[in-house]
Amino acid sequence: MLPRGTSSMPPPPNPAAYFPPPRVTLPSGLEILRTYSGAFIFLEILFGTLVWILVASTEVPLPLLQGWVMFVAVTAWFLSIVFLCVFLFGYANRVAVNWNQTDFLFHGATFVFYFGAFLLQAATTSLHHFPRNSNSTTNEKILGDHEYNISIAASV
Repeated sequence: MLPRGTSSMPPPPNPAAYFPPPRVTLPSGLEILRTYSGAFIFLEILFGTLVWILVASTEVPLPLLQGWVMFVAVTAWFLSIVFLCVFLFGYANRVAVNWNQTDFLFHGATFVFYFGAFLLQAATTSLHHFPRNSNSTTNEKILGDHEYNISIAASV
């Protein structure tokens, strides 16, 4: 028999003990380059560099649109390098973050920003046939043929 005032049920377990720390399933070091995530980061760095170079090499007819494209290209390029360095140098093992979720969110946000930049760059490219000055008698276009080709490459 149990003494009076006690119950036969054990006390509830501590809930903190049932939530294990996040595990890093992405490898550290150079092994990250053999995963899909590493390939995505490498491609983001490569194509971000190309967009950066192509937009910077054209005459900028619409600074607001192409300024945002340039901001996205440079920011995503820099953040991709930082994100890659986190795995290359093993910092992912030292920081208790759910790296799988962080990786998914990073690539998703990068996709959204690059898609928006693509739309703005394509909109700038589509204005190729419009005259630069509507009051001018010359037939000078917003984008010359060379800038038009570079702008198409930057859009792609």
